[in-house]
Amino acid sequence: MIHIREAVQHDLPEILEIYNYAIKHLTATFDLNEQTLDERLSWFTKFNEKYPLIVAIEENKVIGYSCLSPFRDKPAYAKSTELSIYMHWNHQGKGIGNKLMKEILHRADTLGYHTVIGGITGGNEGSVYLHKKFGFEFVGCFKEVGFKFNEWQDVHFYQRMLKQ
Repeated sequence: MIHIREAVQHDLPEILEIYNYAIKHLTATFDLNEQTLDERLSWFTKFNEKYPLIVAIEENKVIGYSCLSPFRDKPAYAKSTELSIYMHWNHQGKGIGNKLMKEILHRADTLGYHTVIGGITGGNEGSVYLHKKFGFEFVGCFKEVGFKFNEWQDVHFYQRMLKQ
């Protein structure tokens, strides 16, 4: 059974494993070098009541995570947030992304955000499908803004307005 809960510091080694896999094998992140546990700890400290970090747990193991982050630093963006979801490579396509998305959107709504934005690297059809399933609409593309795996990568932006 899959359980969704707030991330805690002892989840970081498993979160790091999922993220480092994405760095090495996917264009889902534009980080190019694997991160250390200390770097993930620094990242972890940025999350709080306003910007939650949640994990999907199965058999006491982190199999995915999702978070809300500031969309931009300027005060006028305070009611906008950016969403991220990462899944363990052995657990994709099992509905875990749906559970994480449902929970993180519920939290965004409860926290009073007006809109949620997702940046998806071109070609990541699984992520596009997940976002569209939850009411996100395509709003634009930044062409060739990242260079990874010896190719220029586009980032497609999807947005969901909340009921605020």
